[in-house]
Amino acid sequence: MKNTVQTWRQAKQDGVKIAMLTAYDYSTAKLEDEAGINGILVGDSLGNVILGYEDTLSVTMEDMIHHGAAVSRGAKNALVMIDMPFMSYQTSVYDAVVNAGRLMKEGRGNAVKLEGGKEVCPQIKAIVDAGIPVCAHLGLTPQHVNAFGGNKVQGKSTEAAQSIIDAALAVQEAGAFAVVLECIPAKLAQIITDKLEIPTIGIGAGVGCDGQILVYQDMLGMFSDYSPKFVKRFAEVGEVMKEGFAKYIKEVQESTYPAQEHTFKIDDDVLDKLY
Repeated sequence: MKNTVQTWRQAKQDGVKIAMLTAYDYSTAKLEDEAGINGILVGDSLGNVILGYEDTLSVTMEDMIHHGAAVSRGAKNALVMIDMPFMSYQTSVYDAVVNAGRLMKEGRGNAVKLEGGKEVCPQIKAIVDAGIPVCAHLGLTPQHVNAFGGNKVQGKSTEAAQSIIDAALAVQEAGAFAVVLECIPAKLAQIITDKLEIPTIGIGAGVGCDGQILVYQDMLGMFSDYSPKFVKRFAEVGEVMKEGFAKYIKEVQESTYPAQEHTFKIDDDVLDKLY
């Protein structure tokens, strides 16, 4: 069954957990979709794991459209959500609506995600009014890495925790259909989840959220530049890949690949006529 904003809302009401992963290409999206994933985020995390940047700030609209369209072609049942990159929505409500529209039309997404609380509620409302579903993102918001002074757990003081609660209620009121909670204390995430009518998707926010999301390279052991505390490796695909690469290199160097079964034949009399 196709996952939609309505099926997600029903999942929260029924107490059914929502499973999300990132993807950035057709083949990976197809595999995740066939496994039964509920949602795929084409995250601006592609700046780190695909493009090799130190942060997400350099990711462009063209990057998101390019990868979003590829993922959308591979996902038939998952809800495909595309991140709005840095400065694609902060500048004005008009820019936010135009760029969200591009992610839907050119990127073929089912929804967009943007970071921020009360300060982006006008953008959320305008995008939703344009018929585009919006997921909000609170807590540790990577596009604010310089303002935060690094990737740090958010909401640990009374004031900070209350601010995140207030922001969650505000983005819900503005029309967001879901909210990602990143790197906040589990008990705070539980309070927010209980207060909201819309689903919460946690990443480093504990088991009390309505769903979870991870960067797929992290959970498969394919990205080792750094590993957040909240990541669990569900498979060591990175090691399997390196073993495969090493075996291929060895067989090429030893001329054992390609073997006879990997080659194509031609009749000798055809070759004789070439000279």
